[in-house]
Amino acid sequence: MTTDLNDLFTLLRFASVSTDSNHNADTRAAAVWLTDKLNSIGLQAALHETARHPVVIAKNKHIAGRRTVLLYGHYDVQPAEPFSEWRTPPFEPTIVGDRIWCRGATDNKGQLMAHVAGLKKTLGEHGDLPVNLICLFEGEEEIGSPNLKPFLEAHRQELKCDVVAISDTGMVAAGQGTFTYGLRGVACCEIIARGPTIDLHSGIWGGAVANPVTMLARLVASFHDADGKVQVAGFYDDVRPLAEWERTEWRKLGETEAETKQITGAPELFGEKGFTELERRWARPTAEVNGIGGGWQGEGSKTVIAKESFVKFSFRLVPDQHPDDIIKKVTAHVQQHQPPGVRFEVKLGHTGFPYLMDPTSPLGLAAQNALVKTFGDKPALIREGGSIPIVQTFKDVLGVDTLLLGLALPDCAAHAPNENFPIANFETGIILNQNLLRELAR
Repeated sequence: MTTDLNDLFTLLRFASVSTDSNHNADTRAAAVWLTDKLNSIGLQAALHETARHPVVIAKNKHIAGRRTVLLYGHYDVQPAEPFSEWRTPPFEPTIVGDRIWCRGATDNKGQLMAHVAGLKKTLGEHGDLPVNLICLFEGEEEIGSPNLKPFLEAHRQELKCDVVAISDTGMVAAGQGTFTYGLRGVACCEIIARGPTIDLHSGIWGGAVANPVTMLARLVASFHDADGKVQVAGFYDDVRPLAEWERTEWRKLGETEAETKQITGAPELFGEKGFTELERRWARPTAEVNGIGGGWQGEGSKTVIAKESFVKFSFRLVPDQHPDDIIKKVTAHVQQHQPPGVRFEVKLGHTGFPYLMDPTSPLGLAAQNALVKTFGDKPALIREGGSIPIVQTFKDVLGVDTLLLGLALPDCAAHAPNENFPIANFETGIILNQNLLRELAR
C-alpha cells in the first residue's frame, strides 16, 4: 500500500461524527492529525477553535502577483448507523475489489486526502506550489457548518482569495470528468404533533380523542399531490427556470432512468410531471420526509394512542429560493392544516442557500481544462441535487466563486451503510489537484 493510501486509511479510522457529542474527541483527533500532516508536507498549518469543532488552516508562502486559491474540505462524517447493514466495520477501512469501504471514504475524506496527496507531490517535486494556497478543512459540514460563517467573517482578510476549489461532489460515471456548477440549497425542520398529556388506552379513549399519529400522517400527505408536486402555497414562486443550454447539455448524458433504478433499487421512478429525472434531481425543489415516528415501536402490539408524534422534513431549494421564505411558507401550511384536538409545533433545523455559477467564466474554463487534462474528454457540466451550505457563504463573505470538481461515483453510498471510494478515483484526484493548480495559475 502506498504512503498516500496509508494516510487516507489513518484519517478514515477517526470516527469523526460531528453530530454526536460522544465522538467529539474523535472529531478533534482527526483535526489534530490533519494539522500535523499538512505541516509535515511543507505547509504552515494551525488549528483554530470554534464554538464546536475546530477549523484547520494551512498555507504556503504567498507571493505577490500569484492567484490565491482556497481549497476547502471537511473531515467530519455522517453517523454510521445502522451498523448491522455494514458488510465491513464502518470505521476500519477495508479494500473490497478496487474500492475502499469505510464511513467517510467518499464524503469527504477520500476526496480531501487526494488533494492533500497532490499538494504533497507538487511540493516534493518543486518545493512550492504554482499558486498562493489556503487550505480550509472544517469539522461541521455534516451539521450545516454553523460556525464557519462567523469564522470566515472574523478571518476575512487572511482568507482573502480569488477562487475556492472543492471536491465534495460527484461524477456522472467512472472516468468521466465532471464539473458541478450548481447545488441545491436546503431548509430543514421538524414538526411535532401533540395531543393528550399521556399515552392513552386505545380501547377506552379511541374515538373520543384525536390521535397525533393519524393527524400527522394527514398533514404529511397534504404536502404533495399524486405526482409529487409540492402543495405548499407559493413554494415555486421564486424558482428560476432552467436555461435551454442546460437542458441540451444534460440530454447529452443519455438516458439515466435505468441506471438510477439500478443504483437505488427503486421499482419505478416518481416525481413532478414535465421534467426529466435529472432535471427533477438537479434543478427542481423538493420536500422530503427524512424521518417519522410516534407510538409503540417495539415488538408486538401495545394498544395506545400516543401523546405525540413527529416528522422531519428537508426541503431542497434551487435558485432563487430563500430558505427563510420557504420555512415561513411551510409553517403557514402547517397552521392551515391544524386539526382540532392536536397542536402542531414547527422546530427549525439547519439551512443553506442554493448556488449557481457560470461554468464558462475564465475560472470555470480553467477548471474544465484541468478536467480535460486529467480525464481526457470534455467534462460533463451538471448541477447536483445535494447541498453544501458553505458554498454560497464563500460567495457572500469572500466574494468569490467555487469550483466543484467531484470524484464520487453515483453508487458510492455516501450517507448510507457501505460507503465506498474507488482507489482509482483517489489516485486520479492527486493528478487533478496538480492540473487544477497549474491551470488556475495561468
